[in-house]
Amino acid sequence: MFSALVFVFVLTYAAIAFEHPIKINKSASALVGAGLLWTIYAVNTGDPYVVGKHLSESLVSTAQIVFFLMGAMAIVEVVDAHNGFEVITSRIQTTQLSSLMWLVGLVTFFLSAILDNLTTTIVMVSLMKKLLDQRDDRLLFAGIIVIAANAGGAWSPIGDVTTTMLWIGGQITVLEIIKGLFLPSLVNVLVPLWMTSFLLKGQVCVSPAAPVAEPSSIITSVFERKLMFFLGLGVLVAVPAFKTWTHLPPFMGVLFGLGILWLVGDLVHRKKDDEDKAHLSLTHALTRIDMPSIVFFVGILLSVATLEHTHILSGLAAWLDLAVGRQDLIVMIIGVVSAIVDNVPLVAASMGMYSLAQYPVDSFLWEFLAYCAGTGGSILIIGSAAGVAAMGLEKIDFVWYLKKISGLALLGYFGGAVVYIAQYSLMH
Repeated sequence: MFSALVFVFVLTYAAIAFEHPIKINKSASALVGAGLLWTIYAVNTGDPYVVGKHLSESLVSTAQIVFFLMGAMAIVEVVDAHNGFEVITSRIQTTQLSSLMWLVGLVTFFLSAILDNLTTTIVMVSLMKKLLDQRDDRLLFAGIIVIAANAGGAWSPIGDVTTTMLWIGGQITVLEIIKGLFLPSLVNVLVPLWMTSFLLKGQVCVSPAAPVAEPSSIITSVFERKLMFFLGLGVLVAVPAFKTWTHLPPFMGVLFGLGILWLVGDLVHRKKDDEDKAHLSLTHALTRIDMPSIVFFVGILLSVATLEHTHILSGLAAWLDLAVGRQDLIVMIIGVVSAIVDNVPLVAASMGMYSLAQYPVDSFLWEFLAYCAGTGGSILIIGSAAGVAAMGLEKIDFVWYLKKISGLALLGYFGGAVVYIAQYSLMH
């Protein structure tokens, strides 16, 4: 049974990693893999009670992550439908490319900690199309945006899926992850920012000749944009405080906040015609949620759960400890590998490999894993959801990114890793 489980999981992993060449959606691969793995486990175990109990446990932990992501995605979609992000993007005005690089990089870094790295990347790359006419400039900015978005998401419990998974799983707490990873994540983005802004020094921004106003921008008033922007961000920021105060799971806080946002939206637009408010409603926002990604998380988390219940992952952890020895090197290797394969299954597997009894909450392993898995994906354009989004928006070539951005991302990755290790040594 163990050989069959490992074989199917590796095959599933390969299908996910090579999603684009084989032209099979990774969500389909994850679901098929989960179905096969649980089938093999159930047939070979022969005890429906044990298998059912394990499946129920896995479903509960998976559902918490999925409900949280769905609520957060819906909130972001509502803000976007009201053009709420213009509250920030409309204030980015400069004529120097180097100054703009610093501004965009830092705004992306902090915004992705509040929203998430994928949404922030889409917002900022779309903004660059309005500010920069030269395609070479936009590509360079898109690469830095990917690095900054992933770095910003790593130190926040709501900024990156992998950090969210560790938070909901109980491996990290809000204040400790912010204190532990803020400085390393900042170094991760400052290194590439400094190098690129130095190269761009003296160059002037070339704006598009005749920007076309979007018809949708006149539908919402300034009041509506600001209200939904600050309310949406306020709800997301309040979730960690809600969890600390009530001790309820984070998904409950997000769903509660989503209900408040829905109520406020209906009250604000109650006097408008149905046609005018249709695309502004939360009902419409729910249809825009990235459901394939949600389904992918379900499939991959359930797949990893079978390896956890059969103790395959704990055996792999023991082997890594013997083969590599150093915990920091093991985690850094996981981070680099996340540039090639999706970091979600990597973190899910790591959560199953190491127990909280052996590695307590907020220990070196969990915090460093959050940093490495969150930022390691920037090394390749396909290594993170933010990178894939930028790739689609600006049609970025894999080889171009490898030549121009990967080296910068790698320097930032190792720079932040060194800072975290040094910081941990000093503080502990």
